[in-house]
Amino acid sequence: MLAAVPSNAEAVMNPPERLKATAQALVQGCRDGRERENLRRLYAEDAVSVEAYEGGGGMGREVRGVDAIERKHDWWDQNFEELETAYEDPFLHGDDRFSMFMRLKTRHRESGEVQEMMETGTYHVDGEGKIVREEFFYGA
Repeated sequence: MLAAVPSNAEAVMNPPERLKATAQALVQGCRDGRERENLRRLYAEDAVSVEAYEGGGGMGREVRGVDAIERKHDWWDQNFEELETAYEDPFLHGDDRFSMFMRLKTRHRESGEVQEMMETGTYHVDGEGKIVREEFFYGA
């Protein structure tokens, strides 16, 4: 038998509106192809982006600042064509983070190689609703 739900359960189980709004805006922006707009609108100026492994373009695993994150996007756009994308609704965690599951089918521009990949991004959000850190995890 399930235990009775406390009367304040709704308040306890509902994440902050700013977190939900940021998470939903990021996902919708990715679905609509507005990733660049998202960077300037949703990210803190000194946000950190961390890849699971050494990234391309000689930037290393971790970059700091919206300009550096935008350079990562530049490198990606120069090297890969996105053929298909799917972004799942965000998964919220506590008061300050969420994750988003992504499926991508890409073509490497130089080699023509087509690859399907799965990725999870975890985003940390400050009290103002700005993304201060993103971390990416790749499917094995």
